[in-house]
Amino acid sequence: MQKNVRRFIVFFLTGIALITLLFSSQLIQPAQSQSITTPTATPVASPDYELNAYPAELPPLPYAYNALEEAIDAQTMELHHDRHHASYVDALNEALEQAPDLQNQSVEALLRDLDSVPEDIRTEVQNNGGGHLNHTIFWQIMSPNGGGEPTGEIAQEINETFGGFSEFQEQFNEAGGDRFGSGWVWLVRNQQGQLQITTTPNQDNPIMEGLYPIMGNDVWEHAYYLRYQNSRTDYLSSWWDVVNWDEVNRRAQAS
Repeated sequence: MQKNVRRFIVFFLTGIALITLLFSSQLIQPAQSQSITTPTATPVASPDYELNAYPAELPPLPYAYNALEEAIDAQTMELHHDRHHASYVDALNEALEQAPDLQNQSVEALLRDLDSVPEDIRTEVQNNGGGHLNHTIFWQIMSPNGGGEPTGEIAQEINETFGGFSEFQEQFNEAGGDRFGSGWVWLVRNQQGQLQITTTPNQDNPIMEGLYPIMGNDVWEHAYYLRYQNSRTDYLSSWWDVVNWDEVNRRAQAS
């Protein structure tokens, strides 16, 4: 009798152990190595897509913070994206909370027609809507695989308009260096369909002047000061190492 009881207990405990092992093998899987997927940013300011003004959303960087070390350090990228750009998004949403009639418009539409924006929030929409649009474009026209000379149709247009890539670089860098205070330097297409170099103050975008922004470089000090201190010239020269000519070509064709 006792022997049978002992056998029953052993059988019972063995069954419990097997059931526990079965469930644990199903519920607790070994850690799998995960590949890091680079997020793909949605193209902006093209004929088939514009940025939602409300609610504005901070787009993810399409690469890691340290991916552009050729020209921009990781700490600058993190602060620039996560704090500066995020602050423009938050402030734009706060301003448009007061204007429900404008909430279904795009950022581009608001900037093209600032007179339609109530005067009490017009400056906030101009500054923060511009900051949101400018930076969204900025992240996309850079790439860890960028740099070198332009390719495709934009290369031909640059040669025809400026006499060559080196001449274009020189004019672009000079315009960026001469921009007093904070602002941006841009390659745009004007209303005559021609390429043109221009600059804008603060966070203004060229579409406010009827121009189409193809590529732009941020010359606010927060874009370069940690690495380059007060040498904007060095920053402008290094920035060409990360220019994403594929995206520049896409924007040039969209324009």
